[in-house]
Order: sequence, then structure tokens, then C-alpha cells
Amino acid sequence: QGPIGGVNKEIAVLQCHGDCDPLVPLMFGSLTVEKLKSMINPANVTFRTYSGMMHSSCIEEMMDVKQFIDKHLPPVD
Repeated sequence: QGPIGGVNKEIAVLQCHGDCDPLVPLMFGSLTVEKLKSMINPANVTFRTYSGMMHSSCIEEMMDVKQFIDKHLPPVD
């Protein structure tokens, strides 16, 4: 894959992962986040893990997603 440049190099990324995911092991999430950090500004990459969460979602994750959206997207009138 080619290098990421321009404004895309500064894109904010939130990656969420359950530590009990039987379909996508946490190790793969960790490897993915490290690859992302090598491709874009690592300060803009956030990796959150959720204790006991399987291949699903939880309230804490949805709260983190809402906070991320509120921070990075303009408000809708």
C-alpha cells in the first residue's frame, strides 16, 4: 500500500475492541492499531479495550464513540 499523505495523515481514528472477542482476537486489534500508528500521526490514534466484551458492543464503548464524534465532527444544526 502506498503512503498516506496530506490531510489524511492527520485523520483521527478511534479503534475499539473487546478483550474477550472470540472472532477477532485482541492481539489482531493491537497489531492493527500499531500499523495505523505507523501510517498516520500516532497522536491521533486512540485504541480502547473493553473488559469482558466479546464481538459486540457495550455502553462504555458507545459512550466513547459519542465522545469521539462530538470532539471530531462539527455539530449538526
